[in-house]
Amino acid sequence: MSDYETVPAEVDDEEEIPTDHPRYTDLVTRHRIERGVEAGITHLQGMHAEGRGSAFDYLLGEETIESADDAERAAAAQLLLAERPVLSINGNVAALVPREMVELAAAVDADLEVNLFNRTPARIEAIADHLRAHGATEIKGLEADARIPALEHQRAKVDADGIYAADVVLVPLEDGDRAEALAAMGKTEIVIDLNPLSRSPQVADVPIVDNIVRAIPNVTAHAEDLLEAGLTTAELESIVAEFDAERALEAAERRIREGV
Repeated sequence: MSDYETVPAEVDDEEEIPTDHPRYTDLVTRHRIERGVEAGITHLQGMHAEGRGSAFDYLLGEETIESADDAERAAAAQLLLAERPVLSINGNVAALVPREMVELAAAVDADLEVNLFNRTPARIEAIADHLRAHGATEIKGLEADARIPALEHQRAKVDADGIYAADVVLVPLEDGDRAEALAAMGKTEIVIDLNPLSRSPQVADVPIVDNIVRAIPNVTAHAEDLLEAGLTTAELESIVAEFDAERALEAAERRIREGV
């Protein structure tokens, strides 16, 4: 029997998951979401959202396809061009990629802002503490002293000097209605979503159809490469202009439907 054919029934630490298991990434993300629920970071509904994403990732081959990598490079260029970039964080994002979000924020000089559908003071504070434990120093979204127009639920609550004032917003694992509302405000949106047919990537300027655990480190790596190359503003703008969002979504859908 191969080492990866069994996984411990109770996994206390993701290091217990065999790295050669064919579904290793999926097992790790499920473990992180479970731990997020236990820690009060992730809402129970987030487990259902993670399950949907896992199914699409399986159909994508659980890898970053070429069109997604192109989108991640365009996203890096867009964030570097931004005057007030903000990275939005919900419970699943905090559970899955807390340190990676902090590292991306540092690479592109962006703010981190907590934004939740199931918003409570306890969850906000738990996520903020979790991000601080992974290196964050400044976190927005705690005051939520502004509102996104045309939204009635809790995700409308944002910081006036954060998402409300941002020119570019990274909105991973986003609700479709808020993505549409942010677009209506004139924000440039970078969306990470494993379903290319979802409303969120459909309205995004840069839709990234990839698993967030791969996408965030990829965007950071591209940003660091672009900075190291010393690209001019015009060269960064050219990268963004050459990216075709519709083509990227079509490529992802084709991969899901046809496996090519």
